[in-house]
Amino acid sequence: MAIVDETAKLDATSQAQLVKKGELTALELVDAAIERIERLNPRLNAVVTTLFQQAREKAKGELPKGPFTGVPFLLKDLLASLAGAPLSMGSNLMKGFVPGEDSELVRRLKRAGLVILGKTNTPEFGILPTTEPRLFGPCRNPWALDRTTGGSSGGSAAAVASRMVPMAHGNDGGGSIRIPASCCGLFGLKPTRARNPLGPTFGDLMSGLVAEHALTISVRDSAALLDATCGPDTGDPYWAPPPKGPFLEEVGKSPGVLRIAFAKAAPGGFPVHPDCVKAVEEAAALCEDLGHRVEEASPQIEHELMNGAFMVVWSSGCASTLEGISRITGIRLSAQHVEPTTWALYEIGRTQSAANYLLAVTTLQQLSRKVARFFQEFDLWLTPTLAEPPPPLGSFEPTPQDPLQGLRRAAHFVPFTPICNMTGQPAMSVPLHWSQEGLPIGVHFVAPFGDEATLFRLAAQLERARPWIERRPGQD
Repeated sequence: MAIVDETAKLDATSQAQLVKKGELTALELVDAAIERIERLNPRLNAVVTTLFQQAREKAKGELPKGPFTGVPFLLKDLLASLAGAPLSMGSNLMKGFVPGEDSELVRRLKRAGLVILGKTNTPEFGILPTTEPRLFGPCRNPWALDRTTGGSSGGSAAAVASRMVPMAHGNDGGGSIRIPASCCGLFGLKPTRARNPLGPTFGDLMSGLVAEHALTISVRDSAALLDATCGPDTGDPYWAPPPKGPFLEEVGKSPGVLRIAFAKAAPGGFPVHPDCVKAVEEAAALCEDLGHRVEEASPQIEHELMNGAFMVVWSSGCASTLEGISRITGIRLSAQHVEPTTWALYEIGRTQSAANYLLAVTTLQQLSRKVARFFQEFDLWLTPTLAEPPPPLGSFEPTPQDPLQGLRRAAHFVPFTPICNMTGQPAMSVPLHWSQEGLPIGVHFVAPFGDEATLFRLAAQLERARPWIERRPGQD
C-alpha cells in the first residue's frame, strides 16, 4: 500500500529516477498504477481498455533505456494505434477494430521506456469538448463527479488528475489537450503543428488542425516527453521548425523579460465567466510580478469568417474519417452506427465541395498570417483556457430537434483554444486558479509558431511561483 500511495505523489520523471537508481522496479511501478486504476476507475470511468497482463510482462522484461523507463502510461483511445489493442475512437462504428501495427508516436513512446497499461475514454471521434460517449458512458471529473472532464482527452485527464498514472497521451484538434487540462487541474501543452508525427495512418489530418502530445502533472514531464517523441516521420506533409535544443533544458532557464498580451474578452463576444476572467487577471498580475511586460491586447480576428472556415474543415474531416472507416470495416454508414452529433456533422461535411474546402483552408491560412503579425509585437498571448469552469455532465447533449446543439454550446465554452489549431501555433493550459467551488480553471498561453521553448521557460517559472503538483482532488 505504501508504494501505491507514495508513487502517486510523484511525477513521471521522479518515478523513472526510482527505477534508474534501483530503488523500485518497473514491475512495482506498474503494479502500483494498476492498483490505483482498479480502485479509482469504477468511480471515474477514465480507462476503457485494460492491458494489465501485457504491461506486467513488459515490465518484467528488458525495457528500452529511455527517459521514462518503467513508468506506467495510458494511451488515449483516439488516432494513435497500438498493435493488438482495440481502437474504438469512442464509437460503436469502430467497436472491435484492432490495428495490426503501432503508430509512429506509439513506437516513440515505447522507445522512451513507457509501459502502456490501457486506453482512455474519449468522446466519439473526439468531436465534443466533453467525454461522454454512448459506447463507454461518461467520464467523471475527479474534482467533482457531476462535472465534465472536458474533452476530447478527458479520460487521460481524469486518470492523471486522480494520479492513476503520472501522465497520459492526448491529442488536440480544437483544444482537446488544453480543455481537459483546464477542467482537471493539469499542465497541457499542444505542440506546434507537425512537432509530433501522426503517421503512418494519418498525415494531413484536417489540414493540420490536429496535434499529438500528453497531459502531465509537471512541466518537466511534458518537456522531456516531447523531446522523446518529436521530430518528423518519413513522408510527413508538414515539418515543424527544429528546436534549438532539448525542451527539457528550457525548463528552469530564465525566460527573460517577455512581452505578454492578455485578453479577458472572448472572440465573437461570447460571455466569459467571472472566475475565468479572475484567473487571467491574477495570471497577468503574477507575470508582471515576475518581471514581464504585460498589456491588454488581442489579434484582430474576424470571428464569423474564422468559425465558418473551421466548420468546413472540421465537418469535411469528420466525413472523410467516417467514410475511411467504412471502407476498412465494410460497414455501410448510417445514422444508426454513430451518435446524432457525429451524423449531423458528417452530413454537413459530405456536402462540401472541393472548392469550398480549399477556400476554407485559404481563409485559415490568411488568419494565420494575421495572427503571426500580432506576435511580431508580443512574445505570448494570455487568455482564459475556457469561457467557464467545468460544466455539469450532460451540458453538451443534442436534442431530437437539433443534433448540433452540443456543438453550438461548445462554441461558447471553448472560444479561445481552436485558434491555435487553425494557425498551428503551440499553446499551453496552466493550472493556476481554482474557483470558490474548488473547480480547476486553467489559463492559456499562446506562443509564435515553433516556439515551445518560451512556453516551457515561462511554465516552469509559473510552476515555481505557484506550485500545483501537490494540489490533488480530495486533498484540499
